[in-house]
Amino acid sequence: MKAVCLLSGGLDSATCLAYARREGFECYALSFDYGQRHHVELEAARKVAQALGAADHRVARIDLRIFGHSALTDNIAVPKGRDEAAMNREIPVTYVPARNTIFLSFALAWAEVLEANDIFIGVNALDYSGYPDCRPEFIEAFERMSNLATKSGVEGRTRIRIRTPLIQLSKADIVRLGRDLNVPFELTHSCYDPDASGRPCGACDSCLLRAKGFREAGIADGACA
Repeated sequence: MKAVCLLSGGLDSATCLAYARREGFECYALSFDYGQRHHVELEAARKVAQALGAADHRVARIDLRIFGHSALTDNIAVPKGRDEAAMNREIPVTYVPARNTIFLSFALAWAEVLEANDIFIGVNALDYSGYPDCRPEFIEAFERMSNLATKSGVEGRTRIRIRTPLIQLSKADIVRLGRDLNVPFELTHSCYDPDASGRPCGACDSCLLRAKGFREAGIADGACA
């Protein structure tokens, strides 16, 4: 069985890839150079794909800077030091417009070429910082669309399933699952605003949620953020 697995290089996507491998899938990892301000995550994705035995790892190059309007692609400050209430009060400026829709569309194209039925994405609806494209209703809608959008789907050769094994897990649950799946935490990178050397800031939403997950799971984080 073949599957396309979206791989950012972060904790969630690495755990999702490891999960797909455990379930017996031949995994084709897909990352994106989308004009993000920091590219350390792409190096992390490369290392994770290799460590977890992906059959192939490709990096799609698109430039979402042409639209901007996100702290990850534009000259906008990344929020720091926020509590969970603040994180979930509104959609944060680290939201990249339509990013998961775009990424899943690329994954769908590769899945059609591979004649793969399964696409894995590490979205999470609990500790998700308010992103609308991490919700179950979005995933369900995209799956419905996927089976109307491809030649292989219309001809009945594929039936796309968008797999979201982490969607109802807390960050601590994801950490525990990652440990059980032997995810190399030390290779992953989650920070929205690393320094020039790639070291995590420790204060952005993603760093704080990751630290909370490891703390609540009672597991040491080899990568720190």
